[in-house]
Amino acid sequence: MLSCRYMTVTLPIKSRNKGDKAVKLNLKESIPGIIYGPKQEPISVMVNRKEFEKMFKTAGEATVISLEGLPSAVDVLVKDVTFAPIKGGIVHVDFYALEKGKEVVTHVPLHFTGEAPVTKLGAVVNKVLQEVTVSCQASDLPAHIDVDLSLLIELEAKIKIGDLVAPKGVKITEATDVVVAIAEAVVEEVVFETPVVDIADIPVEQTGKVEAE
Repeated sequence: MLSCRYMTVTLPIKSRNKGDKAVKLNLKESIPGIIYGPKQEPISVMVNRKEFEKMFKTAGEATVISLEGLPSAVDVLVKDVTFAPIKGGIVHVDFYALEKGKEVVTHVPLHFTGEAPVTKLGAVVNKVLQEVTVSCQASDLPAHIDVDLSLLIELEAKIKIGDLVAPKGVKITEATDVVVAIAEAVVEEVVFETPVVDIADIPVEQTGKVEAE
C-alpha cells in the first residue's frame, strides 16, 4: 500500500545578478544560490538562511518551490546543496527551474509506516531502499511515499516496487522486482576466543652444527 503527500512551498529570494542594485551578502543571515534550467538563464540569488534551512529540513529535495522576488515567480527544485567541509552549514544552493508542462524526474524519499507483525517472531525489518525515482508533472510531485510495513507478516516476506500503487500521474521508474523492504531472521553473532599462548611453552628448533663430544 502506498500513500503520498503533495507539497509546494513559497520562498522569497533576492537577485544578485550584475545590473541589480548592490545587495550586501551576510553569510550568517543569507545563503547564495543560482537558478538555472533548460529554458532559464542563470540568475544569481540569495535566500534567507533560517527560512531555507527550515524548509529544506522538512521538505527536502522532493518539493516544488515557488521562488518569489524576481519579476515573476519561478517554480524550482533544489538540485544541489553545498556544505562547508569543516565547519558545516550550507554555503550554496542550486535551484533547477522547471519547464511548464514537462515532466520532472527526481528522487522521492520513502516514509515507512506501521509495524511489521513479523517482528513479534523475533525478526528484523531490513529497509533496503530509502528513496525511489519518480517521473511526473511538477504539480503531481509527492513530498514522500509511505510504505506500509504491516504487509510483512512472515519471515522472508518482501515489499517490492511492484507491490506499491503509484498515485495518479506519478510513475516509479525502478524495476518492479526491486526490493523495498524484507523481513529477516536475527543472526546471532558468534564470538571466537583466541587462546592465549605462553611464549615459553613454544618449542624452539635448534639449528647449526652440533659439536661432537
